[in-house]
Amino acid sequence: MRNGPSPQDLALVRELAAQVAELAHSEEYERRRRRWRDVNGLRRPDRAPVWCRPARVWPEIIPPDSLVCGDAYCRQVEYTLRQHLWKDTVGDDSLVEPWWDVPAAFDCDTEHVWGLPTAQLVATTSLGGWRYDPPLKTEDDFERVTIPTFTYNAARTQEALERAHDLLGDLLPVRLACDSPLGAGLGTSLDQLRGMEAMLLDLALRPALIHRLMAKLLEGTLRAMRAAEATGLLTPNNYGPMTCSDPINGEPPPGEVGLHNLWVSANSQEFQEVSPVMWEEFLLNYQMPIFQQYGLVQYGCCEDLTRKIAGVLSILNLRVFVCSAWTDLDRVIEACGDRYTIMWRQKASDVTFADDLAPIRRHLEDGMRRLQGCHYQVVLREIETLAGNPRRLHDWARVATEVAEEWA
Repeated sequence: MRNGPSPQDLALVRELAAQVAELAHSEEYERRRRRWRDVNGLRRPDRAPVWCRPARVWPEIIPPDSLVCGDAYCRQVEYTLRQHLWKDTVGDDSLVEPWWDVPAAFDCDTEHVWGLPTAQLVATTSLGGWRYDPPLKTEDDFERVTIPTFTYNAARTQEALERAHDLLGDLLPVRLACDSPLGAGLGTSLDQLRGMEAMLLDLALRPALIHRLMAKLLEGTLRAMRAAEATGLLTPNNYGPMTCSDPINGEPPPGEVGLHNLWVSANSQEFQEVSPVMWEEFLLNYQMPIFQQYGLVQYGCCEDLTRKIAGVLSILNLRVFVCSAWTDLDRVIEACGDRYTIMWRQKASDVTFADDLAPIRRHLEDGMRRLQGCHYQVVLREIETLAGNPRRLHDWARVATEVAEEWA
């Protein structure tokens, strides 16, 4: 290893990697993959997949001072491997693949992606509350937004591949992962640049400003997609929880993967309080040209999409409709039927702070009863704290799995 980690660091990381590789190759994980592929392929799985995603709760699960490696790179790898191993104890339908992804490196031609610095103002709460400090304060500032150009950095990518291979290659084969360096959501960049309060006022009073900004965000995102395509190195992303699926638009020959072979995920969280008409005009219409380049779309996150169901279903290559805890499940079921996969999201606070599991079980039973005849996943995300109950996710996964088996 070029960076000189200690023999103890190497031995520890390789021991953890061997454990993860064993999981990835196990029959249990292959059953989980089949379950996800079936539900996302609009087939009937043995039961609905059940999955939870810790968010900012990881420091409670794996405290930074519990990591052993002294070398910075080995420490990062150790942390990821320990996350996989801990998630295996939860008993949900987590997935880990028998390889180690190394993201392709891209350089941006400007110091800041959109030409202006965006920052977070962090509060003093123990859980790290924050808000954006947007740089677009006046109308004149909108002219300062630039459209980025991304260039593939082959040398930096190769260095990262070799570094990972030296450490893990014989245990978890190293694989390049290449997709667009910019996501499809657009709303997050809008929030970072302008801020929610100003954006909502603009929609009503200065709509031309938002159209001007969204046009730039779309152009930059399309340019980033083209940069990734031009490398000839795009890799399928139909693995992992939520979007594990059959090959999209067929199995492409090596070196001929296109965006049409990939999933893309997006949402409209920043437009939660915006009317369906304004959401379509100022966000969805700008997202559509991005979606059209990809194979399959997953849409939604924590926002309430009840009044926007028809707009979401207008996405021609939509496959997964994300029904948040605030979206009317019955209306989603009525609109989606068996033509889409419904990701039924759970409310994290209800799970984390419940005094006992009985209300959780009743909620899951009621929802899965109503979802009969649909293709659906049961997903618990954005968990910010375990509230002193380190076994809560294990308990939730056990109950959710039992209910999914009852209604299989």
